[in-house]
Amino acid sequence: MKKIFGASVAATITFAFAGEALATEWNVSLWGKRRAFTEHVEKLAELVSEKTGGEFTMNISYGGLSKNRENLDGIEIGAFEMAQFCAGYHRDKNRVITVLELPFLGVSNLDEEMAVSAAVYAHPAATEEMAQWNAKLLMTSPMPQYNIVGTGEPRDALSEFEGMRVRATGGLGKAFEAVGAVPTSVTATEAYQAMESGVVDTVAFAQHAHLSFGTINQAEWWTANLNPGTVNCPVVVNIDAYEGLSDEHREALDSSVSESLDHYLANYGELLQKWDSVLEEKGVTKVELPAAEIDAFREKAAVPIRDAWIADMEAQGLPGQELYDLVIKALEDHRSGS
Repeated sequence: MKKIFGASVAATITFAFAGEALATEWNVSLWGKRRAFTEHVEKLAELVSEKTGGEFTMNISYGGLSKNRENLDGIEIGAFEMAQFCAGYHRDKNRVITVLELPFLGVSNLDEEMAVSAAVYAHPAATEEMAQWNAKLLMTSPMPQYNIVGTGEPRDALSEFEGMRVRATGGLGKAFEAVGAVPTSVTATEAYQAMESGVVDTVAFAQHAHLSFGTINQAEWWTANLNPGTVNCPVVVNIDAYEGLSDEHREALDSSVSESLDHYLANYGELLQKWDSVLEEKGVTKVELPAAEIDAFREKAAVPIRDAWIADMEAQGLPGQELYDLVIKALEDHRSGS
C-alpha cells in the first residue's frame, strides 16, 4: 500500500527555528482515560520533552482524535503521528501480532509478555505488515493474563461457561467459544454499558481495565486463576513522521522507549500488589477454579485454536508456524536469561 503523507501530518508538525533547533509537535491518539495501560506513553512524552529541551513535544489525546478501532487508520493517513491500538479490534489488519493473543501460550508475567512481544515486533513479517498501514511498531503495552468479572452466582466450573455471554476479543474470544460461551467483541470503552444493559454476563479484562472502565463496580465475583491469555496492544508511529524527525529528535524518541517501559512495569506492579484490597473494598468475591477445570479449558482451547491459527496464516502466505515457534523460543530464552 502506498504511503500517504497527508496535509494533516504537515499541519501538526510545526517548525520554528531557534538557532539551529527544530521544534516538533506530535499528536498522540489513545482512548479512555490516563491509566496503567497508558503510562508508558505518558512517560515517553515526558522523557522526549526533557531530552530535547522542550523542542519535541507530544499532545496526548484520550479519544479526541479518533475512535479506538480507527487508530491504525488514522496513522495510515497521517491524521496523527502516534497511536495505541489492540490487535483484536481489527485482526485482518494486523494478522502477524495476533499470534501473541493465542490462548494458553504459557506467559506468566509482564516481563515475559514484553519479551515475546519484542520478538514478534522485530520479525520482518510484522514490520512489513505494519508498513502497509504506514505504521512502525514502537513499543508494546504488556498486560497480565485476563480474568473475568460477573454478577450472580460465581462460575467456577467449565460447564457453567456454556451460554455465558462474555466480552472477550481475539484469541480469548475463541477460547471462550471453545467451551460453549458466547464472546462479544465490544471495545473497552463499551464494556461497562454492555455489562450494565445485560448484553454480556461477564467481561474479560486485565486488572487495570476492570478499574478504569468500571466493570469492577458492577461485579460480584472475579476469577483469580483462569488466565487464558491476554490481548496485544502496540504503540505505533506514522513512518513518514518518524523518518521526518531530525537525528536528535529521533534519538530522543528511540532512547526513551526502554525507560518508558520500565516505568510502565513498575507502575503496573504497584496496581497488582493492591488488587486484593481493591476486591475487598468493593465486596467482590475472588473465585479460584479447580486445577482440573483449568486443564480442561486448556485442552479444549489451546491446541485446536493454535493449529487453526497457524493453518489460517500459512494459507494467507504468512509464516504462522515460524511466528508461533518464535514466541515459544522467546519465552524460553527469557526464562533462561539467554
